[in-house]
Amino acid sequence: MGSVIISYKIFPTEITVDFNELRKKIEGCLPDFASVYGFGEEPIAFGLNALIAHIKIPEDKSGVLDELEKKLEGIGEISQVQTIMVRRISR
Repeated sequence: MGSVIISYKIFPTEITVDFNELRKKIEGCLPDFASVYGFGEEPIAFGLNALIAHIKIPEDKSGVLDELEKKLEGIGEISQVQTIMVRRISR
């Protein structure tokens, strides 16, 4: 059975948000069936960066995109979550 990788662009509430702490909070808020596949950063403007989070879920889970987004948006340092891509992997 394969897995699905969901890539989210996560915008912080402020320019001073510590991305290391934010990564830990994201990993801590995920449901048991989800795991972080990797992180990246993308410059936005005027020193503001967005955090790119790649989250891996089992292929047979349905209806979890909204659940994941709500959990991410519940973190105080996150102002907006944008789904960039959803793709299937065979690992």
